[in-house]
Amino acid sequence: MIMPKTHTRYVCQQCGRVSAGFMGRCPQCGEFNSMVEEIVADEPIRAKGAARGLSGRSAPRRLSEVSSEAEDRIPVPIGEFARVLGGGIVPGSIVLVGGDPGIGKSTLMMQLAMEMGNRLKVLYVSGEESERQIKMRAARITSESKFPANLFLVTETNLDTIFEHVQATKPDLLIVDSIQTVYLPEMESAAGSVSQVRESANRLRELAKSSGPAVFVIGHVTKEGTIAGPRVLEHIVDTVLYLEGDRFQAYRLLRSVKNRFGATAEVGVFEMVERGLAEVTNPSEAFLAERMVNAAGSAIAVTMEGTRPLLVEVQGLTSPTQFGNARRTPNGVDINRLLMIAAVLTRRMNLRLVEQDVFVNVVGGIKVDEPAA
Repeated sequence: MIMPKTHTRYVCQQCGRVSAGFMGRCPQCGEFNSMVEEIVADEPIRAKGAARGLSGRSAPRRLSEVSSEAEDRIPVPIGEFARVLGGGIVPGSIVLVGGDPGIGKSTLMMQLAMEMGNRLKVLYVSGEESERQIKMRAARITSESKFPANLFLVTETNLDTIFEHVQATKPDLLIVDSIQTVYLPEMESAAGSVSQVRESANRLRELAKSSGPAVFVIGHVTKEGTIAGPRVLEHIVDTVLYLEGDRFQAYRLLRSVKNRFGATAEVGVFEMVERGLAEVTNPSEAFLAERMVNAAGSAIAVTMEGTRPLLVEVQGLTSPTQFGNARRTPNGVDINRLLMIAAVLTRRMNLRLVEQDVFVNVVGGIKVDEPAA
């Protein structure tokens, strides 16, 4: 048996740039020590996948012959989630959900699986938790007597085996937790590498477009707050959602940054409670519920989150500096905006803020980037 020839290359784990030799600093994204060695076959696996195409959809057709009837969306019982998706789940779509560790991504996906499992067949694939651990998390959301009969769990990281489970169960909704843990056995690189993440996402997209199930994929984020893996990952999927917020605070924002089937600026608001993530139908009221009236250093700001305005409390505090240079400490606002406002107040209002430490906080763990706020 003739073994295929292999060669070594180096791939940046941050941006996906490929180099023939090792470099200490990636010339494309500027990240240090991000080039990782990979052994690949001379005939790329992706070429085989590209040649295979989307089954049954490669024949050319006249534009006038293509059906223009809109495909019905799958209703989502979680109202805030449906708002972000544009009204529901589009069959055959692939959605990427990212967020910081511990922010509640897996909890939100489990709630979605349990709600959809009451009407549709759902397959939840985890590469990070055992089936017993998943059931324990589900038991925190609702009682065992209310578990949906059409929700199936499996712990697996081999993508080929996952596809076998999909063929056996034929789910309407597939959830993969997470894209960084699954792998293709024919590839030499480790799970979570740029090549594995890219090819796994391509296979999942092919599955969604050819077989019809909607696919939700959880993705880890880097320290800069972007989805770990190559940037092409966000181009492969149809929708990219980010779950934001301070994990030590109760409120979470589900933000849409890309959506081929809806608005890209929509935001859903949730509150972390004992039973999981609860919808917040009136976010402004929730954010201002504990505000002290006429308190010094407190102001109400209006910010646009998606297509709806939100009222949030912004707190400010100054204190004589104990160091040579005054500190500027923001929480929930951009440091550059704080520096600019402090400079304007110093120059135009004659406030000696150069001798004061300035602290700004947005209540609720919300990040305000609205220019008019």
